[in-house]
Amino acid sequence: MIEVGETHSLRVIKAVDFGFFLDAKELSEVLLPRRLAPKELSVGDTIEVFLYLDSEDRPIATTKRPKVEVGEFAYLKVIDTTKIGAFLDWGLDKDLLVPFSEQHRPMKIGHSYLVYVYLDKVDRRITASSKIDKFLDDDAPHNFSSGQAVNLIVANTTDLGCKAIINHSYWGMLHKSDIEGRISFGQSLAGYIKHVRPDKKIDLSLKSANDIRDKNSETVLSYLKNHNGFSSIHDKSHPQEIQNAFGMSKSAFKKAVGNLYKKRLIRIEVNGIFLVD
Repeated sequence: MIEVGETHSLRVIKAVDFGFFLDAKELSEVLLPRRLAPKELSVGDTIEVFLYLDSEDRPIATTKRPKVEVGEFAYLKVIDTTKIGAFLDWGLDKDLLVPFSEQHRPMKIGHSYLVYVYLDKVDRRITASSKIDKFLDDDAPHNFSSGQAVNLIVANTTDLGCKAIINHSYWGMLHKSDIEGRISFGQSLAGYIKHVRPDKKIDLSLKSANDIRDKNSETVLSYLKNHNGFSSIHDKSHPQEIQNAFGMSKSAFKKAVGNLYKKRLIRIEVNGIFLVD
């Protein structure tokens, strides 16, 4: 189904002086203004456009790409406020409205806010809300798996780290131990599913499992080089002993050692781990 607030590939069915009419199926014919159309566009061609409503609430097409589409979250700046709400810059000629009733707190010009974009149920207008929690459900079913690459938007800060929105749909947690450097509220990041807990809550990482394993392997190698090529700590050692020496869990240590062993950089004996000459 073709809706406003989304990008679609539509066929040109008519050319007029001021633009081209596109076949938008359920929305009937939609105008693409000539100033936004490629010079070589002609009847019968298919073109990718974003659909929204013009100042008279009529569906219209544009080749411009908005910063956010319906069903997505984005961090956007307020450029105006009026008696009906705040207006955000989302990259199109007509600004995006956040009604007063959808503002988590009163919005101010020049400030940026994390918002969710949706179609209003009454008039089908593209609308934004900063009350993001009502569009996310901690208990929503999902099929994410460990190691899966995902898109993240940094949201709330907690004592554990940062909550992040996964693929515009689910909450996840970036623990402090998995954050290197500074990340900012509203920032978009590439990330990974680190672990799906039994209660279906999701732990996140900014590094892939391979990146983490390789980093841990380098830590073990460095330790061996600084201790005459030998470590009496091995995969049978107590977890706290491993943590104290290498700064990683026993599970991560075993994966790092396994990686080094496969590369024939170490040998494992009863009394410990040796660096291969």
